[in-house]
Amino acid sequence: MSYIILITVIASFITALYATNWLIRYLRRIDLVVPDAHKEEKPLIPLSGGLSVMAGLFTGLMLFIFFETFFPSEADMLGQNGNSLLLLFASATSLLIITLVGFVDDLIIERTKGESGGLRQWQKPLITLSAAIPLMVINAGTKKMLFPLFGYVDVGIIYPLLLVPIGVVGAANMVNLLGGFNGLEAGMGLIYTLSLGLYAYTHGSYIAAIFALMTFAALAAFYIYNRFPAKIFPGDSLTYLLGGVLAVIAIIGNMERVTLIVSTPFVIEFFLKLRGKFKKTSVGYMKNGKVFSNYENIYSLPHVFTRKGIFTERQVVWFMMGIQAFFAIIIWLV
Repeated sequence: MSYIILITVIASFITALYATNWLIRYLRRIDLVVPDAHKEEKPLIPLSGGLSVMAGLFTGLMLFIFFETFFPSEADMLGQNGNSLLLLFASATSLLIITLVGFVDDLIIERTKGESGGLRQWQKPLITLSAAIPLMVINAGTKKMLFPLFGYVDVGIIYPLLLVPIGVVGAANMVNLLGGFNGLEAGMGLIYTLSLGLYAYTHGSYIAAIFALMTFAALAAFYIYNRFPAKIFPGDSLTYLLGGVLAVIAIIGNMERVTLIVSTPFVIEFFLKLRGKFKKTSVGYMKNGKVFSNYENIYSLPHVFTRKGIFTERQVVWFMMGIQAFFAIIIWLV
């Protein structure tokens, strides 16, 4: 692996580590906190840790661009095509926008309920659509797509004007559906960003690899504070960011198929939430150290493990990470 990528990945980790520690104190100061539902004492935990992950990712990206501009490596990762810098900046802009949208969502707290109220369901896809614009206007991504029975088909302008926004909005909102447990969002994110990053690098999609591996490094730093018992929650700022990262990897790395495979848990979650008309939550309640679902039926993947109340929160998260690891491994076998 290029030493430049290694240096910038380390920079992403260090930045996110420092930023998360600072952010915990800052969010408490501005009273942006919500109760931890799966703790009997319901401690108030700072919300919106995606800001520190974005800080780490952005630092790594800028450092990478600096090195590749003034001290290009033998791999010449920015010289693979004339649009590399444009792709990097457009993708970074999209991720900044979507993180900001998530942060705005986190800011809407229902004080009477002591939890994040968030944007309305119809508002989320509409507002996250703005994050797709930078990728749309530069005509990002390949125009030839593989369709069953038809082979590769050139979809032309349909890709940037229709498929790109669908990808960004769909990925961001699907990832946002699954969460609510200490370390769940970050833990699953660690698995799929590492798998996609290594896959992209070994297949020569360096820009996609850069985004995936730097996100992995920043997430690793955040996970230290977010794992059980969590000192900070990811909030929509992180789930939207992770969904945006998946979309960026798929679009600029021409990795739609493998990204969709990795995203299978979120696709399943979408249909389970659809079953509950998007009114059922993944979160349950704590009793005798075990997590119980609030529903008899399964409306979320974690409900598979919380329905009978025989597992702790930490065990539920590990099971979910195991499911994610299964699909992250599949992409190397197909």
